[in-house]
Amino acid sequence: MTYRAPVKDMLFAMQELADLERVAQLPGYEDFGLDTAAAVLEECAKLNEDVVAPLNHAGDINPSSWKDGVVTTTPGFKEAFAQFAQGGWQGLQHPAEFGGQGLPKTIGAACLEMVNSANLSFALCPLLTDGAIEALLTAGSPEQKDTYIPKLIDGSWTGTMNLTEPQAGSDLAAVRTRAEPQPDGSYKIFGTKIFITWGEHDMAQNIVHLVLARVVGAPEGVKGISLFIVPKFMVNTDGSLGARNDAHCVSIEHKMGIKASPTAVLQFGDNGGAVGYLVGQENRGLEYMFIMMNAARYGVGMQGIAVADRAYQKAVVYAKDRVQSRPVDGSSSQSAAIIAHPDVRRMLMTMRALTEACRGMASVAAAAYDAAHTHADAEVRKRNQAFYEFMVPLVKGYSTEMSLEVTNLGVQVHGGMGFIEETGAAQYYRDAKILTIYEGTTAIQANDLVGRKTARDGGQTAMAVCQQIAQTEALLAQRASAAAKAVLTRLSAARVALEEVVGFVATQSKSNPNAVFAGSVTYLLLAGNVVAGWQMARALMAAEDRAAKGDDVTFMQNKIATAHFYADHILTRVPGMRDAIVHGAASVMALPIYAY
Repeated sequence: MTYRAPVKDMLFAMQELADLERVAQLPGYEDFGLDTAAAVLEECAKLNEDVVAPLNHAGDINPSSWKDGVVTTTPGFKEAFAQFAQGGWQGLQHPAEFGGQGLPKTIGAACLEMVNSANLSFALCPLLTDGAIEALLTAGSPEQKDTYIPKLIDGSWTGTMNLTEPQAGSDLAAVRTRAEPQPDGSYKIFGTKIFITWGEHDMAQNIVHLVLARVVGAPEGVKGISLFIVPKFMVNTDGSLGARNDAHCVSIEHKMGIKASPTAVLQFGDNGGAVGYLVGQENRGLEYMFIMMNAARYGVGMQGIAVADRAYQKAVVYAKDRVQSRPVDGSSSQSAAIIAHPDVRRMLMTMRALTEACRGMASVAAAAYDAAHTHADAEVRKRNQAFYEFMVPLVKGYSTEMSLEVTNLGVQVHGGMGFIEETGAAQYYRDAKILTIYEGTTAIQANDLVGRKTARDGGQTAMAVCQQIAQTEALLAQRASAAAKAVLTRLSAARVALEEVVGFVATQSKSNPNAVFAGSVTYLLLAGNVVAGWQMARALMAAEDRAAKGDDVTFMQNKIATAHFYADHILTRVPGMRDAIVHGAASVMALPIYAY
């Protein structure tokens, strides 16, 4: 089945939810209105539909391989990456002064979704490079920026994040990779890093590893971690490549999904020490790495939306083609395509509604990011930054958990054929599972939402979001349609439930932390559900207004129906989740550890 980029849906989300025209009024973004967005998305769609997507299944059955320290990627990947780089896609959102195109994140997010829908394994390479570029833009010296960023943007080089070690997973305080200062200002790096996405490959001339390590004599814990650039090949003063650095791939993992993406074990310093260069100041490495991690966490949320959309497209094609059983309403005396059956329609609508809702949520978050970084008013920047930071764990956590539900339903729609690898439905399910794990598990996103994003400010940011939702409810109340009334009823109940949970988290997190954290993931899923549902309510109003004007009526009616379904079948989950959080903590902790 051929992937088709949902360009019209993306433009609708940008225009009606993210308010792209307002983004285009921000300093530096004046040329990036709806017409530009449409042109960019059309070109992006061509590349991903024609070049990248056809390699997705091939990468699953013929993944990257390792031999004698060399990683060979799936046939076709190297050529596709060259086209991706030559088209300027790596530099889409990065500054023009370093060779990028400087587009707003609001547009870039849609392009990010496309490449991940086309081929999740392939897309991980530019995703990690984006994170490296962001970290260097923020904390790199002028010389480091000039040396590395243009090459990362033009695709000659790619970037990696090196956090995890065999004994240090989510607990980065346990990092033991060491850095020894040298007389010339460089450092020698010694240690092992695991789970390094695209840590070795044959698609670029050089790989720029950003590595967390502890300078000899540094304080214990996270306060003693520094960040280093460790290139695969040394870079000469004229920018050319020199000798191979003492950084080597000793193996790659055999994985459940994203098989074409080489996940490397990297060994630094087996032959005298890998040469590394300090980024920023010593002992501030975790602060800098979080720049990469926040960029990557949003990107992983987009991956969830992307793989969900791909699974939905495939399931629809199969449901229209697969003939099985007579319709229950007697509308045909013969067997019909399974899309005629109500439960298949329920599954497809669930897939569609979840995907569209999360796309809307992510698009709104991207617009907030753009305003936070470029708006002329400092207070507006601050407000948008707080909103964006609140949204990141929702985009990452809810969208990736959503992708598991959607890809699971995709297999179910296929029935027995979904369990057979040749149909391809199972690949999306397997690929999606990693999204809830890497760049911080769902529980880590939930801890962030509880601690940094809710308890720290007494729930003020979360309650401000609830106030915005209430404003949308007031607008819905002015509408007479059955769909608007249904959405109002469900959204209002869900928003009240969210407010109650925010109050519970804000008041109980210090006095009763076990009770709060027992429901932390449920809180994240509840908040994501409500915020995504809020965007569906806004989409419904926009679609009703445009349909009334005769603007693409069928498309708008589909938007209205999907929003109505989300309210009836997905927002209705929220009150039960509220009850589990507020009243269910005791039962989570009731069983003593020895009884398990």
